[in-house]
Amino acid sequence: MIRKLAWIAVIAAGGAWAAQQVETPAPKPPAAKSEDLPKADTILDHFIEVTGGKAAYEARKGEITTGTFEMAAQGLKGPMTAYAAPPDKSYSVMKLEGIGDIQQGTENGIAWDNNPMLGPRVKTGDEKAEALREAAFNGQVDWRSLYDKAETVGVDTIDGEECYKVVLTPAVGKPVTTWFQKKSGLAVKRATTAVTAMGEVPVEVILSDYKNLGGVLQPTKMVQKAAGQEVIISIASVKTEEIPADKFDPPAEVKAKLKQ
Repeated sequence: MIRKLAWIAVIAAGGAWAAQQVETPAPKPPAAKSEDLPKADTILDHFIEVTGGKAAYEARKGEITTGTFEMAAQGLKGPMTAYAAPPDKSYSVMKLEGIGDIQQGTENGIAWDNNPMLGPRVKTGDEKAEALREAAFNGQVDWRSLYDKAETVGVDTIDGEECYKVVLTPAVGKPVTTWFQKKSGLAVKRATTAVTAMGEVPVEVILSDYKNLGGVLQPTKMVQKAAGQEVIISIASVKTEEIPADKFDPPAEVKAKLKQ
């Protein structure tokens, strides 16, 4: 579920992001030659091993994540709770004082969100495909079924550590780039272009402070930057247990949209 939490903040700022330009990234040093790079399969499978191993991931039957969501520049902060279950069920709610509840969910091939700024929506196209991929329970282990192509494209230095740069390309939707530390094998950065109701938004997430949560190592701090806005997600706890099916039912406003 933390994979999904890394992206859910995109809708929280509403239409404000659409009006801002994204800063041009600084030039990067030339990438290592392809023959010097390990295969993406090796890097991705190593990540699974260093974070707990396939058996530890598959032992989990559901996940409840609690934490906080903060946009410091806007003075916004509130609690966040997220639920996840196989195969791609998810429900998350962020409670922001003065704004209200921001909800998102997926179930049975349907992806939706509901918030005070944009109202209830049923996602379609690339936006739907992205939401379902991110909601795939244990998607780290099953990445081969979620993406058509995986390739190592270079080496970058992040916070003083050399990292392999891996690009995952799905059949539908935008590629996702992830940086894995050479030494630890942990993912420390992700980037993609999110498809939203406000248009396409470049998103970059820094992952840090890994801890054993629910039997596997997971980042407990995620700093997301999108269109000049910064969001910090801090994870307080993760419980692994089966989740009642009705927890993933869309709210009444979304159900009304589905009937339409």
